[in-house]
Amino acid sequence: RTPKPRAQGATLPKQPRPNPNIGLKEEPRMVETFHPQTTNKGHDAGVAAVAHHPTKPIIATASDDCTWKLWTVPGGDLVMSGDGHTDWLSSVEFHPHGSHLATGSGDATVKLWDFRTASCSATLADHTQAVWDVAWHDLGDFVVSASMDHTAKLWDAVVGKCRATFRGHVDSINSVCFQPFSENICTGSGDKTVSLWDCRTALCIQTFYGHMNACSSVAFSSRGDRVASTDADGVVKLWDVRKVSELCQVYAGPHPANSCAFDRTGSLLAVASDDGTIKVFNVDTAASIALGEADETAEAHMNDLRGHEEPVQSICFEPVSNRYLVSGSSDATVKVWT
Repeated sequence: RTPKPRAQGATLPKQPRPNPNIGLKEEPRMVETFHPQTTNKGHDAGVAAVAHHPTKPIIATASDDCTWKLWTVPGGDLVMSGDGHTDWLSSVEFHPHGSHLATGSGDATVKLWDFRTASCSATLADHTQAVWDVAWHDLGDFVVSASMDHTAKLWDAVVGKCRATFRGHVDSINSVCFQPFSENICTGSGDKTVSLWDCRTALCIQTFYGHMNACSSVAFSSRGDRVASTDADGVVKLWDVRKVSELCQVYAGPHPANSCAFDRTGSLLAVASDDGTIKVFNVDTAASIALGEADETAEAHMNDLRGHEEPVQSICFEPVSNRYLVSGSSDATVKVWT
């Protein structure tokens, strides 16, 4: 009997794709007028992560209650929920086509969920400690995960296998994201550093030093030329990827900054704070001030969004029209700000 041919799995592209956001001409939203439009309490414990569907008005939430859920925006109607992890969830991310979901958990696994079959399609279990974060490659064939075991891993989502392990951090990797339309990832670690890695070689391209406390999150701007990172002192740093240097920093303390998210224009950065607020900064203005090019009256800090009763853990801007912001908190609620 001849054995059945085995699927070879996915391959990483040799060249980056053109980034459609580079020529984007769009003004950032007037976040000074943002207020909570809706509040949804749909979990039995804190909401650790929120993500927005790439095209539809649907959000995903991941919770300490070991479940994930999908909701309509702004109505807050429950679309779907999933359980299967045996410990708290730390992260959730939509497939770029919106067809799947990836979740990371304290049970040291990453799970992939298929909306078509409404089931878990893969459990990726090579990490030895809790998984803090997950992110999809823009073509949807690969997922990257960050773990307390000091490593990040690249997973082939087609065959459910680990393709690369990124080693070099000397403490927990708390956050990971892809540089848009490329094969590079960025990691933020408890060792106070931010690193860029090439997925094709699993080698570190660059490490940014400057944080004085554990780095809690990293985020790329949509153009892919800037990285923002937050730390446990509430310091937010902006890094210029091309010049390989710190562009500026803003202060969102004294409480820890738990995560951050750019809006679609790359001009606004929202920071989820442990004090229960979301602090919004214009990072273009912050960079101009740092370079001495701004007017004396320029102010980078634009607004503090108040409404959550406990630490804000995760935030994301609506990706299509940039119209609203979604936040998840330890108070077990999700708020939509507009």
